[in-house]
Amino acid sequence: MSAVRIAVLCSGGGTNLQAILDAARAGNLPHGQVVLVVADSREAYALERAKNFNVETAVFDKRDYPRAEREAAILAALKGHEIGLVVLAGFMTVLSPAFVKEYEGRIVNIHPALLPSFGGVGMYGLHVHEAVLARGVKVTGATVHYVTEECDGGPIIAQKAVEVREGDTPEVLQQRVMREAEWIIYPQAIENVCKKLKGERI
Repeated sequence: MSAVRIAVLCSGGGTNLQAILDAARAGNLPHGQVVLVVADSREAYALERAKNFNVETAVFDKRDYPRAEREAAILAALKGHEIGLVVLAGFMTVLSPAFVKEYEGRIVNIHPALLPSFGGVGMYGLHVHEAVLARGVKVTGATVHYVTEECDGGPIIAQKAVEVREGDTPEVLQQRVMREAEWIIYPQAIENVCKKLKGERI
């Protein structure tokens, strides 16, 4: 049975993309295959990571396209590559309800906190970790969820907790959450979603 064809959408460094590609190379993503990496910036280092794994790339730079046109171009690329699952990995563009509806139940994201805490508009990147530290919570983590029209509000697929330590800075906490949660649960969750899409039990 053929694997689910996956597109990963990135804006920056692509550390989660790297974790997904490493998992695939290690044989831990048997039900999915990353066939396309889409970036909304020509400078996204994720593009280099994709090339290192011989994965096709497409760039729709924010500076070249108005939002609606960029979204239409991305959708056309996904259709052209017969994508079955869209994976957001540090993609800094909020997708329109029409886009999300097109891939309903087939688009996932990872958030660097334990949703529903520290989610929603403006909660991305270091902002999340700054908010966690400002609140004084003792445990944070990462959440993989389905993408819906509500920002960070879709059904949760997987979560992993990470300890907040005394003296943590947002940068230090961000690295720990990536190492101890994001890079572990995202590839696992993607494999489980692909299994589900293939009609197999998880």
